Amino acid sequence: MRRAELHRVVDELPDESVDAAGVLLTRAQDPLVAALEAAPLDDQPYAEDDRAASVAGWVADQRGEAIKAGELPVEPEPGA
Repeated sequence: MRRAELHRVVDELPDESVDAAGVLLTRAQDPLVAALEAAPLDDQPYAEDDRAASVAGWVADQRGEAIKAGELPVEPEPGA
């Protein structure tokens, strides 16, 4: 969508939609947030193996066996 088309869409918004559109456009100023919100939803069902993996992860965390985010190895940049 080009800016001119976006301006047209905003100008044609009903008054009741202005606040909601403002929230969405404000969030869209962050490129990461915009990309995440524009990404397609996961259409795969939450399967039994997904549930089992989640439970195992929580159990490991409760036992203190989970790897904390700060402890994850940092992979070098390709070609570095």
